[in-house]
Amino acid sequence: MSLPRFRRRPATATSSLAPEAHKQSPQPSVDDPITLKRGTRTRRNFIAVSCFCYLVAVVFLVLVEIGNTSATRVIDDIYFFRLDLSNILPQSAPTSLTLQNSIARTLGLHDFYQVGLWDFCEGYITDGITSCSTPTTLYWFNPVEILLSELFAGASIALPSQVNDILNILRIASNVMFGFFLTGLILDFVLMCLAPVAVYSRWWSAPIGFFALLATLLVLIASALSTAISLIFQYALTSQTDLNVGVDVGTKMLAFMWIATGFTLISFIIHAGLCCCCTSRRDIRTGRKGGRHSDQTTQERRGG
Repeated sequence: MSLPRFRRRPATATSSLAPEAHKQSPQPSVDDPITLKRGTRTRRNFIAVSCFCYLVAVVFLVLVEIGNTSATRVIDDIYFFRLDLSNILPQSAPTSLTLQNSIARTLGLHDFYQVGLWDFCEGYITDGITSCSTPTTLYWFNPVEILLSELFAGASIALPSQVNDILNILRIASNVMFGFFLTGLILDFVLMCLAPVAVYSRWWSAPIGFFALLATLLVLIASALSTAISLIFQYALTSQTDLNVGVDVGTKMLAFMWIATGFTLISFIIHAGLCCCCTSRRDIRTGRKGGRHSDQTTQERRGG
């Protein structure tokens, strides 16, 4: 009696190719460009946002710097404050004066004076801006000196005592404001160019974050000083009803500098967060962190 024969099942291809498949699916290298790119995607996105914020801040700070420097239609309307003397009431005036289009022009003054960071401009309501002073570093507006130098002989105006009292404070505050705005502009531009370096290591985020804080403080203090100076002038001159002087605070200038302050602050917050958050390239290479998308990269490599 013969025993039944059993067929031997052929070996599956999976078991025979398992070692080869294992060899063909190595772990992705930490120096692999795709791994580094995906692992630092979040960090790069935040850095891109900070660069955009710095770019916006630089543009508006440039507008603050060049505002009121010439009688052009684009920048002649960008000023800190504007004195309207067209209907000023003089304290005394010689009888030989001939009445002009406005009381200010009759006294030898201009109808308005508007102040920028580098100079002041003057003009008449009917003619617009007629001239601007020479741009000067660390400029400060001295209304007493300017107005008294333009008055005709024998004419006088009663400036409020508050203006004379704050001239020294005004000079110091204007100089500080000038230096802070210019330094803040330079820092914002430099940080915009250096920010992409922070993707490589957290160590780069620390000095960048420090200078971002410094730029924020400079622009913030300068904006606060210019706002305070404009409001103080408005209060000191308009509180004297017998002088009949109007003061308009430049809303465009205030908007530009506070927009620049806000975007500089946002950039600082981002770089402060990058000091402790978001995977850098150094984190991936040293194995401290694998990155948010490292697991996805590994699965794709193994699946391929």
